[in-house]
Amino acid sequence: MTTLPTPPSHSAPSQTLRVLCLGDVVGRPGRMALQSQQARLKSDYKYDFLLVNGENAAGGLGLSATTAEELHNCGVDAITLGDHTWKQKDAATLLNKFDYCIRPANYPNSAPGRGWAVFNLKSGGKVGVFNLLGRVFTGALVDCPFRKADELLAGPLKDCTIKICDFHAEASSEKNALAFYLDGRVSLVVGTHTHVQTADERISEKGTAAITDLGMCGSSAGIIGMEAEASLARLVTGLPASYKLAQGSPVLCGLICDIDHTSGKAVAVKRIRVECDE
Repeated sequence: MTTLPTPPSHSAPSQTLRVLCLGDVVGRPGRMALQSQQARLKSDYKYDFLLVNGENAAGGLGLSATTAEELHNCGVDAITLGDHTWKQKDAATLLNKFDYCIRPANYPNSAPGRGWAVFNLKSGGKVGVFNLLGRVFTGALVDCPFRKADELLAGPLKDCTIKICDFHAEASSEKNALAFYLDGRVSLVVGTHTHVQTADERISEKGTAAITDLGMCGSSAGIIGMEAEASLARLVTGLPASYKLAQGSPVLCGLICDIDHTSGKAVAVKRIRVECDE
């Protein structure tokens, strides 16, 4: 494995929460990469809270109860989802069973599970996590993510000083727009879905950290975690072709963020890409 970057320094070491966010876990290659590097990541980054997007964790399409538990057993505190939330047959069951699994909040309120969760920290205090699904280019029949964010921040998450949003969306413009919309009201906004990590991590003057896309956890030997042949066939011929998970050259992509416990403001942020041994 390549040498990990130096973790960001704390502005107030005893008063910060270190969060590690990892992008879409793509099938078994992504799950195995996380499992194999869990101890190393924990040792090198000394994070307090781990959030992972798991909407591609089960065979590259959706999240199953088995894969949810597998990720949780790797030390994952919160699993967010996206447009493939309902692809696995036990999706409704796992969302109602596991509080750490969070579907997009802007699905109808009658949908199984919840779009937010509050986690109690060992050090005291709470972390509120919420998940939203974008509408631009996704074709998703969901409520407005901007208005839903307002609803959550004024409701179930209002007492959380630290608030983290995973915005699962296709368009960079929509993800950037939500980051601006939530500026100063949440600690961290991370984009997921495209599987391609962006180089625009930043902290605003109001203390909100953001990145357009975390990237993915999976094989980098293909195209966004899938074998190149099927992806190329679909693009070149315009005909349907079944995707298969790519194998080899696993990577873990994400972001480390330090957040002040008292103010809820981000004080340091660093993008990471870990190339794992086969």
